Amino acid sequence: MADSLSAEALDQLFLTARTQNKWLDTPVPDSKIHELYDLLKFGPTSANASPARFVFIRTPEGKEKLKPALSSGNLAKTMSAPVTAIVAHDAAFYEKLPQLFPHADAKSWFTSSEKLAEVTAFRNGTLQGAYLILAARAVGLDTGAMSGFDNAKVDEAFFAGTTWKSNFLVNLGYGDPSGVFERLPRLSFDEAARFE
Repeated sequence: MADSLSAEALDQLFLTARTQNKWLDTPVPDSKIHELYDLLKFGPTSANASPARFVFIRTPEGKEKLKPALSSGNLAKTMSAPVTAIVAHDAAFYEKLPQLFPHADAKSWFTSSEKLAEVTAFRNGTLQGAYLILAARAVGLDTGAMSGFDNAKVDEAFFAGTTWKSNFLVNLGYGDPSGVFERLPRLSFDEAARFE
């Protein structure tokens, strides 16, 4: 059994980590994005399906392409973030299963059921988006996840002619503490969980 993480690590991942709304003008190197991906890719998914796909928008041209899809409340913080990740999933993720799950014919599980493929792609792609947030925090980046945007516009702008579909966005960079809101309440264990 592994030991628990240190108090400092738990703070960095969960306890003092906060959703960011303002960003310092500090660039995020490509090497940092590769570092976080090399962590998140090891998070578990059903049949190792790994359906998430990511677009890391870091150029002014990319931000302008994204801009029309953003809600007014998310516009300023997204345009000023050093990087914005589109967390998407590939509806045809099963095409990679011979590579990712070679010891069984897992591809046929999903090609024979469009509904199962759809649910699996969305569920596991969302899970991988959560891994992205934790991996980013683990490598020293701040995050600001959001769903206030027009998925259809993002899909048209970034994924036209592909089987990728957007799920949510995550701003990445180094947060400006002046933009952090007071921490909101969370449900207690007894309100949200139970033993059986």
